Amino acid sequence: MIIQLKSQFPQMKKSDVNGENAIPLFKYLKEQQGFKGFGKGPKAVAMNLLLNSVDKDYKNNSEIKWNFTKFVVDREGYVVARFEPTEKMSSIDEFIKKLI
Repeated sequence: MIIQLKSQFPQMKKSDVNGENAIPLFKYLKEQQGFKGFGKGPKAVAMNLLLNSVDKDYKNNSEIKWNFTKFVVDREGYVVARFEPTEKMSSIDEFIKKLI
């Protein structure tokens, strides 16, 4: 059975993803999959240094830290993963293949 959902927000408009004006979709995604870190490697070190200079408590909140954070939602509508922009696309691809 295929269920089609219609979004309830303007799709081509800039939308807030953090803060009190965040659209409900992103509030929900962040509730289901919080921030777990940037992993390891040079990109992760750079992101940690940058964010630490802006927000000393960034590790302890679910806010989206940077563009290109990705959420994976399974066929039943569950948010099953969150990938930060430091994650290799090949890792995300492998994760999705396991869901199919």
